[in-house]
Amino acid sequence: MADKKCPDCPKCLPGWLVQFGDLMSLLLTFFILLLSMAVMDKKKVEEYFDVMRKAMGFLDQNSNVKEQTEEYSEQESSSQSDDTAQDVETAAEEISEMVQEVNEAANEQSEIMEITKGKNEFTLDIPSTVLFEEGEYQLTNKAAKRFIAKIARVIRTMPQVFNIEIIGHTDRSPYQSATIPRDNWDDSALRSISVVKELIRNRIDPAQLKVAAYGSYRPKSENAAENRRVEMRFFADNSQEDILEEENFFDRLEQ
Repeated sequence: MADKKCPDCPKCLPGWLVQFGDLMSLLLTFFILLLSMAVMDKKKVEEYFDVMRKAMGFLDQNSNVKEQTEEYSEQESSSQSDDTAQDVETAAEEISEMVQEVNEAANEQSEIMEITKGKNEFTLDIPSTVLFEEGEYQLTNKAAKRFIAKIARVIRTMPQVFNIEIIGHTDRSPYQSATIPRDNWDDSALRSISVVKELIRNRIDPAQLKVAAYGSYRPKSENAAENRRVEMRFFADNSQEDILEEENFFDRLEQ
């Protein structure tokens, strides 16, 4: 019986379609091989993107990608620096107003607090007599706790998150004891820790806080009363320089 084809039957495909499919597969393989062996010309690609971005209005017609990228980075960095400086100024003003009220109520000149402003930072200088009883390192004074609570309230409303370093200082008078605090180092460190713990009790993030103690080795003046103090240093992250970027510390140890 002769083999008869049914051209009208949808199940039967024309013979050329199989060959066409094979041809398309071979062409696809061929172009993939060409692409894998191709070498991209970086200069032409950059020129192409320049033309496309200029045509779409992303770039100035008179400048290239590199120039505008650097210009944008400088503008962004300058804007961030200005914002940080403004935030520092705002925070310093708020704390200054509160400090002024406390100073007006102070009876002794030694209890006067001061604020020193720097680049992207400011420091609040608090005499020890404002926070601690004589010879004590724990915050037991209710007025001192209220004062710390006010500072914490201002910190929580600051426009950005500041790092806060609590620094303890003592006068130069020699101090030795068999119990804690044993010397000026202990006294300055324990007072800093007491202030930090009080800030934490007032809902300040511990990750923001840092404790430092200098004992009697960072005197403010020749006046012993002025040297007995606790400093609160507020600073932004981008104002700090990493010494490891300038010279690797561990490389120096190997020398």
